[in-house]
Amino acid sequence: MPHAPCPKFCIDNHQGRRIVKYFVEIRNTRSVFTVLACVRLSILTIYFPSDAAVIMVITKNRLVLGATVVTLSTIAVTSLGIHSRGQALFKASPKELVDEVWQIVQRQYVDGTFNQVDWQAVRKEYLNKSYSNPQEAYKSIREMLKKLEDPYTRFMDPEEFKNMQVDTSGELTGIGITISQDEKTKQLVVIAPIEDTPAFKAGVLAKDVILKIDGKNTKGMDTNQAVSLIRGEAGTQVSLMIQRNGQTKQFDIKRARIEIHPVKYSQKKSPAGNLGYIRLNQFSANASKEMQTAIKDLETKQVSGYILDLRGNPGGLLFSSIEIARMWLNKGTIVSTIDRQGEREREVANGRALTNKPLVILVDKGSASASEILSGALQDNKRATLVGSQTFGKGLVQSVRPLEDGSGLAVTIAKYHTPNDTDINKHGIAPDVKVELTDAQRQNLWLKERDKLATLADPQFAKAVEVISKQIATKGAATAEK
Repeated sequence: MPHAPCPKFCIDNHQGRRIVKYFVEIRNTRSVFTVLACVRLSILTIYFPSDAAVIMVITKNRLVLGATVVTLSTIAVTSLGIHSRGQALFKASPKELVDEVWQIVQRQYVDGTFNQVDWQAVRKEYLNKSYSNPQEAYKSIREMLKKLEDPYTRFMDPEEFKNMQVDTSGELTGIGITISQDEKTKQLVVIAPIEDTPAFKAGVLAKDVILKIDGKNTKGMDTNQAVSLIRGEAGTQVSLMIQRNGQTKQFDIKRARIEIHPVKYSQKKSPAGNLGYIRLNQFSANASKEMQTAIKDLETKQVSGYILDLRGNPGGLLFSSIEIARMWLNKGTIVSTIDRQGEREREVANGRALTNKPLVILVDKGSASASEILSGALQDNKRATLVGSQTFGKGLVQSVRPLEDGSGLAVTIAKYHTPNDTDINKHGIAPDVKVELTDAQRQNLWLKERDKLATLADPQFAKAVEVISKQIATKGAATAEK
């Protein structure tokens, strides 16, 4: 007999925010309870009768996979913690697993045309096959998903899904890079190395193309396979062959335990007075708390304005970017997510900004996902001036869920737009004041001459000081006239 539906209402207590909707789906005599929506755009929770759950996030993305990227430490990025308890809840046959994946994509995929693929015909094709073991089903599922030509909608076998467990404590094991698969070339591309990690210290840069991992060619390799090859125990070594500006270079990098402190701040002297300089490395779970501490401390020191440095920040948690945006923005839209029905969910400022002083944000091609949400929100609301170079361009939202045999599936379910309705995916955000650095300049600045970073010897920072000094002077003149 089928299990009777047992409606379940769940409250997510993170920051006091409540999940407010659910629906019940009966399938194969099993009740599956899915939380559809919550006040936070960044949380999608899928519940099963045994209370095993996966909490997903974005994004760019990464999850909703804020952002659709993978941090090569223990996991894929842009997300809240994803936790699953051990064994699969049910033992599905290989064919049932294929159908389960097809059904999830059918219901949730962001593109209702399935990238012009006859999705019904795909189901018929793969369910007409015979499967003698799970591995054959896994192969078919990957073939099926490949037809969507979406590198972010991907299947993970039980081991890969286990490797995707995220702990938001800020401690990682690996080399500290965030990667994505280029949608056109299908090559593995570095979004950004995390500051002060082994990859960062070795000289890996944003937009580097990974050609080989420990001698294995990465052509056609998805991010799950890359994670499996690159991750490993602290103290062991991984070799990456990188292509940069048409040249190849070998990096032998020792894996390590990485503790990430997302915020660093200080005062900087300028002709316009003391400035608050805040460097945000990643949108981790504790980033908003550390940002709040930094702003409040700098306010007590009566700084004249702020420079927020998001260069090389690959993103992280969507809710973190929203909370930080609210610290700078008193009113206005922060971000919108749009599903395949065109329905929008908007996050807005809450009137609790911690400062209204002039703000300049530094960005570059390593600024992705949550960095683009924050910088786009403050730029579109005319709260900040962006200085630097074009950002990375990641604006897709993934939902991650466990499957019945312990494997997992990430599906692109929405895209996000900035307040001015700009779709930044693949395009990025253009700075208001462009200051380009060559790769050689960036490497010298961030690796060889770190003492020059965020000084007037740093061309992008120097321009930011020039811009904010004019803004402070203008604001001071306006105040004097009153």
